[in-house]
Amino acid sequence: MVVGITLFIVAALVITIWVVIEFQRMKHKLYAFFLIGLVLFLYVSITFTLKDRDIDFTSVQGFVDAGKLYFSWLFSVGKNFGSITTNAIKMDWGANESIVYDAPLK
Repeated sequence: MVVGITLFIVAALVITIWVVIEFQRMKHKLYAFFLIGLVLFLYVSITFTLKDRDIDFTSVQGFVDAGKLYFSWLFSVGKNFGSITTNAIKMDWGANESIVYDAPLK
């Protein structure tokens, strides 16, 4: 009986250590996925925002203009998300009364 309890405790410790190590690895993987997603979002959004703009990236003023344009776009996206969320909250999401017609049996 003592061997069974000891084996159970050892198995629980091994499983706990394994779960902690896997959680650490998963945390690092999630962090890496977050960083990759952030880089991809920045690349796509900056490319989309600054395309067809005549911005001179050889001067500091060009970078400042590009930053102003990008952040104004980013804040307008946030404002639009807020507006959409507000409108969705205001909608009547309750069940509506619809008329169901019974089709005659043939």
